[in-house]
Amino acid sequence: MPFDATITSIHRMTPRVKQFVIEADEAFEFEPGQHTTVRFERDDPDDEEDEQVVRPYTATNTPGNERLTLAIKRYDDGTASVYMHEREVGDVVTLGDLGGNLTLRNADEDVAFVSTGTGITPMIAMLKEYLEVGTGEVDFFYGEKSQENVMYRETLDQLAAEHDELSVIYSLSDEEWAGPTGHVQDHLDDRLDGLDRDFYVCGVPGMVVDTKERLADLGVDDDRVFSEGWEDGEVED
Repeated sequence: MPFDATITSIHRMTPRVKQFVIEADEAFEFEPGQHTTVRFERDDPDDEEDEQVVRPYTATNTPGNERLTLAIKRYDDGTASVYMHEREVGDVVTLGDLGGNLTLRNADEDVAFVSTGTGITPMIAMLKEYLEVGTGEVDFFYGEKSQENVMYRETLDQLAAEHDELSVIYSLSDEEWAGPTGHVQDHLDDRLDGLDRDFYVCGVPGMVVDTKERLADLGVDDDRVFSEGWEDGEVED
């Protein structure tokens, strides 16, 4: 059921991504990795009634308090992303209940999180949960175009320094640097010490499908690879 909440903080993370802290009257209860929806009406010049816009965004924080943290990338031809990037501290926004099926399945298994772009948002929340309750090793793979577009790098580097069981691998596709380059999924088999683990994958549909196919070729069972599940229908053969 939709509810109103207030933006209490806005932080620019990259040239095109802002992080919003949004507070409500009651504590948010959800599973890390789940998303809310931003809802608003915009004028539709071709219709007498306003258009209802509903877009999903994943919380990057863990539950149990009155705050949600959303990292939203602005697209020039976007609707909700432009709307949110025009908001200011103190503005009230309408959100929907949190839900979704990309959540941590088994905290006793070794895990690998694989993401690109804003697909990192559910991974950040699940990583925080795993580091609190997990008992195994965790590898965090994140792909972006360039260093200036890398989200949550300070957070990830700090978590890696604090947790010996965590390894973070960045890969850049459009910039030469000292680290891995190219598609992040191309580094799974040469950066992992064994594939006997659960995999969580999120990003643009093509990347998710390619990663799942690559893992299948490497012999990873399909029931150990988790994603939102909608990406197959988004990719044309």
